[in-house]
Amino acid sequence: MNYIFDFSFLAEGIWPLLEGLKTTLLLALGANVLGLTVGFVVCLMAMAPLWVIRLPAKLFIEFFRCTPVLIQVVWFFYCVPILFNVFLDPITMGVLALGLNLIAFNAEAYRAGIQSVPKEHHDACVALGLGPWIKTVHVIFPQALRNAIPVLMTNGITILQQSALVAIVAVADLMYAGKILATDTYRPLEVYTTVAVIYFLMSLPISQVVTYLERRQDVSVER
Repeated sequence: MNYIFDFSFLAEGIWPLLEGLKTTLLLALGANVLGLTVGFVVCLMAMAPLWVIRLPAKLFIEFFRCTPVLIQVVWFFYCVPILFNVFLDPITMGVLALGLNLIAFNAEAYRAGIQSVPKEHHDACVALGLGPWIKTVHVIFPQALRNAIPVLMTNGITILQQSALVAIVAVADLMYAGKILATDTYRPLEVYTTVAVIYFLMSLPISQVVTYLERRQDVSVER
């Protein structure tokens, strides 16, 4: 191997990458806000006793879980404006495309968390005369959230990494900035290595927190 790595271009080229990083963080943050909030609502709909509520939610979950994220992103950016005459800025479209995918996965995480709540707690709510809303918000949701946090955080890491797919539709995120910089500097190995390291440094702390939380949950279960 005669190739010599040269990262000197980063002295000036790092700034476009940092601008792209801001867009990546906006996309990941927006998608996670949607996934954490709407995901729980979709979860409740998917567990509803009425099929007219349950069926659309389950179809939504299965569609977004069983189709590639890349196809979803491309479909949103090119098909939604044509079919529905809806034109939004690229960041908003990216957040929606990634967020809807995350909603589906988080809904399943919440469902597993709700199902892990002991049946005795449900019975206690009935015995105390708590209404469905009070029961859901003050009893079921806190426990389901605690149980689902490791999976939700893992899903958050995944959507952060998958946000790189918006570069395909020319959204100026970290990956897109890296592609432009690689073309300008003729240093694709160095540029994409730098981009990979940035993604790694963003994901590693979160993954360590997930590991810590999983260990704490294992200890609490053993007790």
